[in-house]
Order: sequence, then structure tokens, then C-alpha cells
Amino acid sequence: MAFSYTNSKGQTYYLHKKDVTLKNGRAQTIYFFARDVRDGSLNAVPGGYAVVETSRTGMPVLKKA
Repeated sequence: MAFSYTNSKGQTYYLHKKDVTLKNGRAQTIYFFARDVRDGSLNAVPGGYAVVETSRTGMPVLKKA
């Protein structure tokens, strides 16, 4: 079951992870929230991160703890 977060506006978002290659060739893992469950969904928040909500839009983001 994917990790879900419901923001203050009542919208539910699901946490996902994707490995990408940057223009300089370096590999990096990105974390993002989506309104639906897709490939790469995570069951829990990665260690060292916390979910916070942006004040303007209510969109959840991961922040290093």
C-alpha cells in the first residue's frame, strides 16, 4: 500500500520515487507526490525525511529532517 498524505484542503497524495540521470551523467533519486498511485510508489517516508505542506498551494513535499 502506497504512503498517502491528506493535506489541509482534503486532497490525498501518494508518495513516489524515481531514479533519474542528470545532464552531467550523475544518477539521482527524486521523490514526488501524485494524486494517483503509479509505478514507483513507496510504502513509507524514507529515513531522514519528513512530509511538510506548502503554505500557498497545500502541496505536500519531502524535507530533510
